[in-house]
Amino acid sequence: MTSPQLPGFAHLYSGKVRDLYAPLDPATGRPRDDELLLVASDRISAFDFALDPAIPDKGAVLTQLSLWWFEQLADLVPSHVVSASDVPAEVAGRAVRVRRLQMLPVECVARAYLTGGGLREYRADGHVSGVRLPDGLTDGSRLPEPVFTPSTKAPKGEHDEPMSYAQVEALIGADLAAQARDLTVAILNRGNEIAGARGILIADTKVEFGVVDGRLVLADEVLTPDSSRFWPADQWEPGRPQPSFDKEYVREWLTSPESGWDRGSGAPPPRLPDDVVERTRAKYVEAYERLTGQEFTPAR
Repeated sequence: MTSPQLPGFAHLYSGKVRDLYAPLDPATGRPRDDELLLVASDRISAFDFALDPAIPDKGAVLTQLSLWWFEQLADLVPSHVVSASDVPAEVAGRAVRVRRLQMLPVECVARAYLTGGGLREYRADGHVSGVRLPDGLTDGSRLPEPVFTPSTKAPKGEHDEPMSYAQVEALIGADLAAQARDLTVAILNRGNEIAGARGILIADTKVEFGVVDGRLVLADEVLTPDSSRFWPADQWEPGRPQPSFDKEYVREWLTSPESGWDRGSGAPPPRLPDDVVERTRAKYVEAYERLTGQEFTPAR
């Protein structure tokens, strides 16, 4: 999927999922330096690979769910949103005008349950991002309290690596590190308060922050199926992989014998079968509808 050309906007960058544009100043024709247009595509990635084909309506789900969460979190932290309505018609429903921010060079992750990369770290030495966890935990274990487990923000095509809190402090300073830690954990706690009432557990989440006048602003997306693990609460059972409403389903298919892909080979993953695409879309839409209580309306 190529990035659309949008009149009145200059295309700046395309990541695995999002496309960034700058609005053009009508007087000069040059990109403005105070705002960006953030467009969520239907592309999906896993294990640092962009996958084919795209997941229909995924970009709209991510955008609309993030906007809903920004409202639920507004008393904790401001967001970068300027407008979700003043966007080009071609990307309406999956685009947001946002403030330009100085982004933190840290992936801010909080975990309420142990799974995924955190579980692999824990099995190696009992720590996750330098945080010592209790003995005897297994896949899906609830942690005594949510923990901040940051990682590096690696360049495109490279892997993020776990960071200790001391490394975060050294990189961005003690004040911003404390803000990032406390807000990341607070976002996960608030998310679980709301999601828990709707029968969903949020195992972990990754959030992005930018800086304005020394204070943090929530950016990018928040508490979506791309940035978080959502589990049905009534099926939670530690000791095994959990059913999910997120792209973990795609990861599981890729690493299953059915896909025929060897993750360690360096070769790109195979094309996703139609049934995997359809079920992934259904999981994203179900997550949106269960969390918000609203019927999902595709962007057109």
